[in-house]
Amino acid sequence: MAKSRTAERRRFLTKTVDPVDVERVRGLGDLLTAFQRTSIQARNLGRCLEVWENALTDRRRPTILLGLAGPLVAAGLRKVLRDLIDWGLVDVVVSTGAVLYQDIYQTIGGRHWMGSPTADDVRLRDLYLDRIYDTYVDELKFEETDRAIGALTERFPRRPASSREFLGFLGEQFDDPASILATAARRGVPVFSPALIDSSIGIGLTLYYQANRGRSDRFILDAVRDNFELVQILAHSPRTAVIYIGGGTPKNWINDGIVMANYAFGREGEGHYYALQLTTDVPHWGGLSGSTLDEAQSWGKISRTATRAMAHVDASIGLPLLAGALYDRRRVWRPRPRLAFDWSGDQVEIRRR
Repeated sequence: MAKSRTAERRRFLTKTVDPVDVERVRGLGDLLTAFQRTSIQARNLGRCLEVWENALTDRRRPTILLGLAGPLVAAGLRKVLRDLIDWGLVDVVVSTGAVLYQDIYQTIGGRHWMGSPTADDVRLRDLYLDRIYDTYVDELKFEETDRAIGALTERFPRRPASSREFLGFLGEQFDDPASILATAARRGVPVFSPALIDSSIGIGLTLYYQANRGRSDRFILDAVRDNFELVQILAHSPRTAVIYIGGGTPKNWINDGIVMANYAFGREGEGHYYALQLTTDVPHWGGLSGSTLDEAQSWGKISRTATRAMAHVDASIGLPLLAGALYDRRRVWRPRPRLAFDWSGDQVEIRRR
């Protein structure tokens, strides 16, 4: 073999794959660190831990945005999501309305029940039970939740407002330490839902609209104000990091936000500096949920120098492993100052607490 080819071979063969030694693992932190020297999706998940920790320990204090899509509460991840907010691992949440609705559903007494993906769905309909793959929810309790949201909206100021302001209001109505929304409200973490009406929260808002139609003094969900508020947060942040659980509207909206912040608000710099995603979607169909973080660099949404990782893994498996590893390795990133968002109408100032 030619010497030039031998040298080239050596450049490829610099790191070995190290077998995971479960006898030596002392917690999830050790396990995911060990994953970083393995292969396939284990290595990718280990890289996600590395990226998240890099964002948490960056001296420039990036603003970390968490995008949520998929049946996360039904999958049993409600406390994991609540803990990420409570521990200060994320600064802003952008979610589908469905995730937040099912959080409220549990707050008012609803439950998710273990079921079967092969159940008789026609019979379930007769019993007013809804199926999410292998999980059942109570349609009667859903209706109660819809009506509760409609009734709570009557207490909200009768004017236009963003989803961030409305969801903060909803979180303040519940004294539930297990709630995602209540924890975010208590911690001062903004929660946005750019497609809020595409959920059962939208049903509750429709009930409110039905009761107040024709009145000029009613609450109006101002979706464009959501854009303005998000872009201000991004424009005021020296760096940003994004964590996408699933994809969908939250991923697209956060990514579009950084583009708007750069060319419409004069933000200096490029796209998000850190990025990681857990998804079961794949890129070759051209959809955003499965599109790679590399592809996002062509749009200027992810910085050309970004630290990034993408694991193709079910969030019901990957997210608890990541959260557990971060908690296990909390000595690495604690203490991390929280951000305070001081809102004056649609204007915000951000400071470290």
